[in-house]
Amino acid sequence: MGVSASTFALLDYVWSRIRGRLNGMSDDEYLWEPVPGCWSVRARNGTWEVEREFPPPQPEPFTTMAWRTWHIGAEVIDGYLRRGFGAEALELEPQQWFPTAGQALAAMDDAWTAFSAAFHELDDEAMAHLLGPDFGPWAEANRNDMLLHVADELIHHGAEVAMLRDLYTASAGGRSWSP
Repeated sequence: MGVSASTFALLDYVWSRIRGRLNGMSDDEYLWEPVPGCWSVRARNGTWEVEREFPPPQPEPFTTMAWRTWHIGAEVIDGYLRRGFGAEALELEPQQWFPTAGQALAAMDDAWTAFSAAFHELDDEAMAHLLGPDFGPWAEANRNDMLLHVADELIHHGAEVAMLRDLYTASAGGRSWSP
């Protein structure tokens, strides 16, 4: 098995595991704020947007499942599709996201379908192609490096969402945290 096949197998496995953990997410748990001061997805200026500041405050606020699905779907999957392959699955403004779990999961699926199709077209030679200036300090990294970074992002943030779902379930129906 070549490098590309091994990387693709990892990504496909990680996505199916994460996506399976998101099935059945309710809108209440999607927007659940387990601690005060969470960053989430909120109605603003006639659209729904994630809360975010640049540079982020220290420590960074805790983020909801809604915020984390945006990060996975829009920033990671669609962002790397755009920068790495010149395509885009989601027609969203930079911080735009969805008010419901169903819409968010559908968008994540759309982004994954396009991203997966793009990377599955690569062979070992194409995987060695340097990323270039769109990737700033990682310009000299190659597509395999990029795909391994995507796997890391999916594993990391997918596990966070899965853990939040477990906490929501264990918290007597997702009651908000109180001191």
